[in-house]
Amino acid sequence: MALMITDACINCDVCEPACPNEAIYFGGQIYEIEPALCTECVGHHEVPQCRALCPVDCIPLNPAWVESREALERKAERLLTGKAATQDGSSR
Repeated sequence: MALMITDACINCDVCEPACPNEAIYFGGQIYEIEPALCTECVGHHEVPQCRALCPVDCIPLNPAWVESREALERKAERLLTGKAATQDGSSR
């Protein structure tokens, strides 16, 4: 599953820089998570960094975006491959 940020968010700015996939952004009122980019830190960390760092525990699983561990691993690989292609200027 992807994660989501609830309206309990206090805009502390801790989660956004911790996200290895740049899935977290300021949505105008609170921070939000782009589900297509969220891998729950699979491929980067043992636990989701945003959840580990959030001082108000407002980042639950997103029930509208259900994904298996395998799907998260495939998404992480695609994102890492795309990021590498962008950084070295090549296209794959």
